[in-house]
Amino acid sequence: KWLSVSETDGGPAPREPRLTKERARRLRRTMTNAEVKLWVHLRKRDLCGHRFRRQHPVGPYIADFACFAAKLIVEVDGATHGSAQERRHDAVRTAYLEAQGWTVIRFWNVDVYQHLSGVLDAIAEAAGNLMRERAKAGPPPSAARTPPPLGEDERVESIKEVTRQGRRMRDD
Repeated sequence: KWLSVSETDGGPAPREPRLTKERARRLRRTMTNAEVKLWVHLRKRDLCGHRFRRQHPVGPYIADFACFAAKLIVEVDGATHGSAQERRHDAVRTAYLEAQGWTVIRFWNVDVYQHLSGVLDAIAEAAGNLMRERAKAGPPPSAARTPPPLGEDERVESIKEVTRQGRRMRDD
């Protein structure tokens, strides 16, 4: 069951990951016309070399399009997103995604139909800016922790140990 925002005290609804993946697959098969039109330009790294995924689960939500390298989510909204309840839901969803480190940009269907080049320019600019920011910040702390280089003696001993292990494996 998909819970509304009011049923979850304003936070994201807890969802079973398997069901979220199944729903994402179903949404990929039933994309809106505006999503299909935009996907033609986002797929296969066609937009400035940025790789996007479509209808991709991010936590309990499914993003229309997600660029993992830039941590950018692109949402294409139709008329149903104009209601007060949907705007509240979108605000909660955006807050959750931003708390996870994502940047969310939204476009109306009509913008995709009538101003596609402007939409593509805005996405390319946002992705480029985010990539530059990430490059300036450097690698995440976990990636920055590499073991210190081995000294010459340690390297020789390490090679000898690997060679001994290889011989033992062949002999067995």
